Amino acid sequence: MKETNLSVIIVNFNSNEHVTACVKSVLDHAPETEVIIVDNASSDNSISLLESTFPNHAQIEVIHNQTNQGFSVACNLGTQHANNEYLLYLNPDCMIYESTIPKLIACLKENDSIGMVGGRLLDSDGSEQPGSRRSVPTPWRTLVRVFRLSFLSKRYPRLFSDFNLHQQKVPEHPIEVEAISGACMLIRRQTYEEVEGLDEKYFLHCEDLDWCMRFRLKGLKIMFVPDAILTHFQGACSQSRPVMVEWHKHKGMVRFYRKFFRHQYPGVLMWTVIIAIWIRFGTFATYSFFKRVLGL
Repeated sequence: MKETNLSVIIVNFNSNEHVTACVKSVLDHAPETEVIIVDNASSDNSISLLESTFPNHAQIEVIHNQTNQGFSVACNLGTQHANNEYLLYLNPDCMIYESTIPKLIACLKENDSIGMVGGRLLDSDGSEQPGSRRSVPTPWRTLVRVFRLSFLSKRYPRLFSDFNLHQQKVPEHPIEVEAISGACMLIRRQTYEEVEGLDEKYFLHCEDLDWCMRFRLKGLKIMFVPDAILTHFQGACSQSRPVMVEWHKHKGMVRFYRKFFRHQYPGVLMWTVIIAIWIRFGTFATYSFFKRVLGL
């Protein structure tokens, strides 16, 4: 299927061969799609490999940032260079298949109230990844996750359910969810202009949750399309700097809670959640340090 009215925006940072495979999968199945790659000052050979694989390709534009500007800034920059009505934000470590794009676009076209759609992200073993479909991780839901209280969900599902929904039965048709993964987000350009771009105060992680919240506050639906399948080699771009990635993830979550929930939750609960977030990061950083020192 040819999608001449689609721009795919890919933010790259040290993804090695993955970004080339990602672009190839897009062009194989949607050969007239515009592909814009924003490189955040990668230090590996990912962009040189891409450019040697697709020399002077008419549909491909590579934007070279001199420093790592973060995911949100790069997505917004890529959007400024995009020329088409439909905008697909795709991680460089994703591979799409023949029906992925048509099914995403078909769902988006169903109703003007649909603002964003995402596909079902699979690990290389074929299992669904967390994050493809999820509830918003409110401060309460985060406490449930941190203190491992989800075992109570069988008795009290509304209070103790996990915000990740991937362990639920795969639906037969597209369903509305509270949030999808930033690894695959399809929207209309008009909607981008209405809601505005990703919040550039997030560097990495949680900007997708923020965007989903702002879409829903505008009365727009977020849809999960189960038969729009992608393989996502999760973490391919972050393996070399896991502590830095976790730092930005935890910092982003704190910003997310303060931005959307500080007036809805008692101060004591909010501070408990924030402290729990930083304790979790401290535990991860300490473990990573000793793992590196001891060579484990």
